[in-house]
Amino acid sequence: MTPLFKAEQIVKRFGKHIALDNVSIEVPTQRIFGLLGPNGAGKTTLIRIMNRIIAPDSGTCYFNGKVMTDADTDRIGYMPEERGLYKKMSVSEHVLYLAQLKGMTQSDARKSWAEWVEKFNMQAWKNKKVEDLSKGMQQKVQFVCTVIHKPLFLILDEPFSGFDPVNADLVKNEILELKKNGTTIVLSTHSMASVEELCDDIAMIHKGQCVLNGSVQQIRKQFKTGEYEIVFAGNMVTFTTALWAGGKIISQTNLGTDLWKVRLVLNPQANINGLLHELIQKVEIKSLHEYLPGMHEIFVSHVKEGEKSPVSEGYTE
Repeated sequence: MTPLFKAEQIVKRFGKHIALDNVSIEVPTQRIFGLLGPNGAGKTTLIRIMNRIIAPDSGTCYFNGKVMTDADTDRIGYMPEERGLYKKMSVSEHVLYLAQLKGMTQSDARKSWAEWVEKFNMQAWKNKKVEDLSKGMQQKVQFVCTVIHKPLFLILDEPFSGFDPVNADLVKNEILELKKNGTTIVLSTHSMASVEELCDDIAMIHKGQCVLNGSVQQIRKQFKTGEYEIVFAGNMVTFTTALWAGGKIISQTNLGTDLWKVRLVLNPQANINGLLHELIQKVEIKSLHEYLPGMHEIFVSHVKEGEKSPVSEGYTE
């Protein structure tokens, strides 16, 4: 799939610290792209370069197939982790002001704002000052300010921080709707549950380098461990005998009379089809599920592995 955004061999230094070291990523069109990494990894630096807030020392960014220019920022929506609202302005004034800064006419901005007021049930506080809103309400305003001009490229940095579960689900649904309607989205988050729920592709940045890149499903399969969960009806001893050299039982749970759930790992020389052929002659297989590691496990293992190498000093992202 053609990328909407592409970063090619990006290098950025702050003094002696290399914040980004030849980082290359591609964000496919109309997909949700997770940007992952521990604090200080280089994610925020890369996001600022995507927005042309700062420039790389070397490397090139492409937008919609062309070298990126300042004019492209009108088609970008950016919601930073550090929320930036003018607290003395009313909510409506604030939203309309930022919408017009992104090139919307006043009439178009008012029409779009009215739609978002309805969506997010903002009627009761749309004319209040920003400083009088709760943190969650301010979050909603920030999100609307980011998307009101219908950006082609949307960059969200920890968008669910501060939301209760109900409002987090509300924003997640809007993100999926934006994707459905053609928006390409970069989601920077520490919530691996959100990554698995929303993201099509991910890149992991660690110590300024891209250490993992690809579709979520491909990456989970890449790190599979040969573990399976089998539910069967029959005798446990018979099952174990039939298993023999095909695999090793990790855990077993009795679910009721002659009903068992077993977690096992295949031996290197075995395959699941051959194992099933042996098992179905002895017990009744109810279900088979291949265990794939979650993004949380993959994230933690990569960070721990990266900590074995020296860490640059002198700068925190």
